[in-house]
Amino acid sequence: MKGMHIAAFILLVIGGLNWLLFGLFGTDIGAWLGGMDSMIAKVIYVLVGLAAIWEIVTHKKNCAMCGQQKMM
Repeated sequence: MKGMHIAAFILLVIGGLNWLLFGLFGTDIGAWLGGMDSMIAKVIYVLVGLAAIWEIVTHKKNCAMCGQQKMM
């Protein structure tokens, strides 16, 4: 489970940086990899989306801050 958490975290960081690039410069990682129609860009976007779902589903169990609030 720790490996999945690390992979999901890395993918979410990539997704966040992608939004930052889009907001600041109007470009994104997909454009650098051949545009939205390229298979590699689609795979990256799908993996980032799956990582977000994974983190949402497993967040309460993995998050130390949420675990502390539960104890209060």
